[in-house]
Amino acid sequence: MKRNELRAMLLEQPYDALVLTSEISRRYATGFHSTAGAVYLSAKQAVFFTDFRYVEAAHAAIKDFEVREIKAGQSYSALINELLDEDGAKKVALEDKTLTYAEFMSWGTALHATAVRLEDGVEQLRMCKEEDEVEKIVAAQRIAEQALEEVLNDIKIGVTEKEIAARLTYLMLHYGAENMSFDPIVVSGANSSKPHGVPGEKTIQAGDFVTMDFGCIYDGYCSDMTRTVAVGHVTDEMQTVYDTVLNAQLAGIAACKAGVTGRDVDAAGRKIIEAAGYGDAFGHGFGHGVGLEIHEAPVASPRGEAPLPAGSIVTAEPGIYLPGRFGVRIEDMLYVIEDGCIDLTDAPKQLIVL
Repeated sequence: MKRNELRAMLLEQPYDALVLTSEISRRYATGFHSTAGAVYLSAKQAVFFTDFRYVEAAHAAIKDFEVREIKAGQSYSALINELLDEDGAKKVALEDKTLTYAEFMSWGTALHATAVRLEDGVEQLRMCKEEDEVEKIVAAQRIAEQALEEVLNDIKIGVTEKEIAARLTYLMLHYGAENMSFDPIVVSGANSSKPHGVPGEKTIQAGDFVTMDFGCIYDGYCSDMTRTVAVGHVTDEMQTVYDTVLNAQLAGIAACKAGVTGRDVDAAGRKIIEAAGYGDAFGHGFGHGVGLEIHEAPVASPRGEAPLPAGSIVTAEPGIYLPGRFGVRIEDMLYVIEDGCIDLTDAPKQLIVL
């Protein structure tokens, strides 16, 4: 239970209680999604506060926290102060990364205990996924793959990038997605050299690469994948670039295991791209963590100094981007284990020419 993990973290720290106010942390702790609420946790109490809009659903869904309603005119700080007083708490940890400075200071002034920074506590816990979390991420990934399989039939000369992006969105929702992990990226031809290009009115032409970066949310958890396909035909250089990106991805996947730094995983893939003469055309990191958020810890990039923990999920997404010409990216999700990693993505990676 997340409550027990958070409580164990609490007991290891120099504070007496924990208050979670961010939407992501509340969902992680309780398993319940709401746009308003607060979690209070101490050695003695575990309480989730929310308003009238969510309280009935919260009572039905949340098992590990007592659910209490905040009435109109009440403040979260006043209700939490009652719990702090009952517990005799002297120090309370707040999420310093999701609160603005003004919000942190306001909470600190209002509470009957000294407010201290939580720093990376919840983020560290979230890195290591439990079995049910992995299952939700895999379910989201299977939905995305089903959408990809169908949308390949729609990628034709004259179809716009926006139409393909809209079709992907529809298909993922149709097959059970709660929402998109992010707005789908669909770029073609010269636009495919833009790693995070925005789908536009450009029509797909013969000889184009079409890069699709997309994912969806299932029961709160995200998926993320990228596939690059070609339309009509490819040049020798396009095939070489594609093969180089694929080999770089496979090298990074082979290097990925618990205890290896994200920097070393990145270097394994980057080395392949540099050796092929395209080092300057790979300007982002090899991968990032995925979970309740589409970008979370850990990272597999040149700044990834920390070892990857067992149970984390990271992307493998090298790319080569030649401005004004074309780009290629291939992305899978990897479940990190002690002696390697498990590729959670089940979609073809050989170049598809439509």
